[in-house]
Amino acid sequence: MSDLSVTLLLIVALFAILASGVWIGLALSGVAWIAMQLFSSRPAGDAMAVTIWGSSSSWTLTALPLFIWMGEILFRTRLSQDMFRGLAPWMQRLPGRLLHTNVVGCAIFAAVSGSSAATCATIGKMSLPELARRGYPDFISIGSLAGAGTLGLLIPPSIIMIVYGVSADVSIAQLFIGGVIPGVLLAGLFSLYIALWAWRHPELVPPPDPPMSFAQKVAESRSLIPVVLLIAAVLGSIYAGVATATEAAGLGVVGALLLSAVQGSLDWATFRDSLMGGTRLYCMIALILAGAAFLTLSMGYIGLPRHLAEWIATLGLSKFGLILALTAFYVILGCFLDGISMVVLTMGVIMPTVQKAGIDPLWFGIFIVIVVEMAQVTPPVGFNLFVLQGMTKREIGTIARAAFPFFLLMVAMVVLLYAVPQLVTFLPEQMRR
Repeated sequence: MSDLSVTLLLIVALFAILASGVWIGLALSGVAWIAMQLFSSRPAGDAMAVTIWGSSSSWTLTALPLFIWMGEILFRTRLSQDMFRGLAPWMQRLPGRLLHTNVVGCAIFAAVSGSSAATCATIGKMSLPELARRGYPDFISIGSLAGAGTLGLLIPPSIIMIVYGVSADVSIAQLFIGGVIPGVLLAGLFSLYIALWAWRHPELVPPPDPPMSFAQKVAESRSLIPVVLLIAAVLGSIYAGVATATEAAGLGVVGALLLSAVQGSLDWATFRDSLMGGTRLYCMIALILAGAAFLTLSMGYIGLPRHLAEWIATLGLSKFGLILALTAFYVILGCFLDGISMVVLTMGVIMPTVQKAGIDPLWFGIFIVIVVEMAQVTPPVGFNLFVLQGMTKREIGTIARAAFPFFLLMVAMVVLLYAVPQLVTFLPEQMRR
């Protein structure tokens, strides 16, 4: 069979298995087994056992369940209830006022959670009722939350950065550091859009609350300060080079447990729920990673990545053309798959092409994260859209239209990263020195 026929057969097999309702990790393993059994001389069972064990026992991967558990612990503290009260006094003088709590709140919680859907749900639970009660228009409240919720993927520690680092063999610490400037910059673009919207529609922005002194603002924010300090300690230990990502994740778990205990929200039920919630999420991701590792191995045996890289090379695409094509590809793929599945499913095939084109894998990792963010607000399977639909009972189309300006800002961010790659590489280069 030709390479095209083999590729089409495997794609059809993958979507047929997924359509039957089989878990994504098992679907990937099933397609890999078909490829090994039909198009390779190596025994499929032996290859499956060795590959799945190797991917599951990776030391690098240990940072993932720890960061997930840290987020689960803090999710069950009073952080979400206290965040709006702590942020609101500082936003009153900005154009758009309390709408900025969506962006700043998501940026803070992103540094705790690492998950876009969790960030969107937590901040939305806190901000949407308050914004509606104070008279802010639903359209901009929902749109800004849908866009800002995607910061959960970009601002470290990010689950998808860990998944990409393991899949593409890129330093997770370098990815975390590389995501800082783009994450802050993207949050700034979101806030700038909100300010411009408020400037154009001043009649839709409610009047500010009574002014408060600096001491009163600090007093209102007292519950946020320990969380911010914990985030600074976890990320600072990585940036300073005194801890690996795994060691920093362990520090984060201990700090989150202490913070929860001091707040009085740590009891046996909270501890058990956070541990089980983190375990369930990690097991899902680990199963997907194991299936993807086996699929990558089988693709390598039948030579598909090499043939695809050679075929793309014959198209004569410039580096910008390749990035443009990959952006469109991932946005379309995001209409059907979640972000983690997109990354692990494609890395084995895409990375040889990216490396052959001379694209820095570190830069490409941040690019992938932003493009996956775009997919989070793209119907019909945009996870943030689903989260907001469940919270607001609005139609997916209405929420997608509200989020569209923020989708365009992410497109602008991709163009900016291509034009100025140092936005990603500057901080990692400083750390290497």
